[in-house]
Amino acid sequence: MAIRDRFDLVIFDWAGTMVDFGCHAPVIALREAFAVRGVDISDAQARRDMGKSKADHVRALLRDPDINETWTRARGSLSEEEDVRELMADLGPLMRHQAANAARLIEGAAAVVEALRAEGIKIGSSTGYTREMMAPVLREAAAQGYVPDHLVCSGETPAGRPTPLMIYKACAELGVWPLTRVVKVDDTDAGVAEGRAAGCFTVGLAASGNGVGLSQKALSALPAAERAARIGAAGKSLLAAGADVVIDTVAELMAVLRSAA
Repeated sequence: MAIRDRFDLVIFDWAGTMVDFGCHAPVIALREAFAVRGVDISDAQARRDMGKSKADHVRALLRDPDINETWTRARGSLSEEEDVRELMADLGPLMRHQAANAARLIEGAAAVVEALRAEGIKIGSSTGYTREMMAPVLREAAAQGYVPDHLVCSGETPAGRPTPLMIYKACAELGVWPLTRVVKVDDTDAGVAEGRAAGCFTVGLAASGNGVGLSQKALSALPAAERAARIGAAGKSLLAAGADVVIDTVAELMAVLRSAA
């Protein structure tokens, strides 16, 4: 059976999935936005709610007991919704800068998109970034030959991940149904949970994404046992979030879809 006989649409996440191996841009930007307010957050804290809309991500960080304590000590009061708005205002330019620097396509991404188009499959995309934050990423991706048919950004649906509303929006606007004919590809637990909630065939990416959080060069430099352990732990988390299958990077997607067809 051809892939087109089983699926009509593949929706890709961006950072950690199609660009930015290791999903570094949002971590750096979030840490910078908090640091100027005298609040130091760790990489692990910044990564914990990755995949959610950036506003929800900021809210989750402010609810963290340790961060909340540091915030209160540094700022003299508990965080409020106004603080979320101010952080988001600062996060916009920080994200644009970091995302532009990390917009190189992950190895194999362009070839997978070309192969899907040859099969007659539509290409959707979604992100926890706002459309403003995505502007430089779209520009850099297009220069490398990746222009999806559709994009849904944070804030363009009543709620973001892990709800399925961004997927519903893409399907409605691309005219694709039922949801079993849709593939969701994501490197975060929230993005995988989104695909599961929508009823899509959901593929998790363990090596290139937020779960491991290393550049391709840094990951390759690890001893083989440590590398396997870190990728394995990320894969287990994605499976627990609801992935139908987990692979290392998007480069392996076509083999998975042929097996599922």
